[in-house]
Amino acid sequence: MSEGYTTVASFAQTWGLIYFVVLFLGVLFYALRPKNRRRFEDAANIPLRED
Repeated sequence: MSEGYTTVASFAQTWGLIYFVVLFLGVLFYALRPKNRRRFEDAANIPLRED
């Protein structure tokens, strides 16, 4: 394979991994924030409601 392809693939793997780890941590932080607890508890109980 060409050297250019190897360089681009290496760059994409490294920064792609960093991007997805940061994205995952951001989503985790958002989901576990105490401020959002009530919102998520209400959403979790929607299937159990009898309207």
